[in-house]
Amino acid sequence: MIGKAELLAGIDRLAAAMERDFEELNQADGALGDGDLGVTMTRGMRAIKEKAADLPDDLGMALLACAQAFTKSSGSSYGTLMATGLMAIAKDVKGKDSVDPGETSRLAALARDAMMARGKAELGGKTVLDSLDAVAKATEGQSDPDRLADAAVQGAERAMDDFRDKPATVGRARIFAEKSKGMDDPGMLAMTRIVKALAGRN
Repeated sequence: MIGKAELLAGIDRLAAAMERDFEELNQADGALGDGDLGVTMTRGMRAIKEKAADLPDDLGMALLACAQAFTKSSGSSYGTLMATGLMAIAKDVKGKDSVDPGETSRLAALARDAMMARGKAELGGKTVLDSLDAVAKATEGQSDPDRLADAAVQGAERAMDDFRDKPATVGRARIFAEKSKGMDDPGMLAMTRIVKALAGRN
């Protein structure tokens, strides 16, 4: 089961990964955006880590606190989308102190749909939504923790590979159109790093 201990361990891994990938994310975002994605992610995770010791056992309330901390740390569109996804999951698991790993696919899809609604975007635009969609599909029917972790990472990496040579059609990156072909979308790159960190596959 996934409970508070697993959440705290995941926060530690994710915070460390974002510090490590700071420059990589900024550079990727600089090529197709405003170059501050690494800043957004490190600030967000630092804010969450500061709250970690006080998080409640209720996973829903804990994730809500994480979302709020992330939002306060950054006003970026990516940060807002991440918080939106977290809040959708938080609402679903409110009142529970643990969640079965087999719920991963459904919860990833829940976050994807909430982020799609907030960003007024659709799948296929070469965005973080496509990464989440791939993770949701790759983890469907998986409940064994190790297989689930591997499937999630493979899904995120496959999405990056599948969309790399396609043009961006959503968000700031869309202004680069054909020039974005052959380049990784920074949001997709960040989500891949997030998934790998949470899966313990860094």
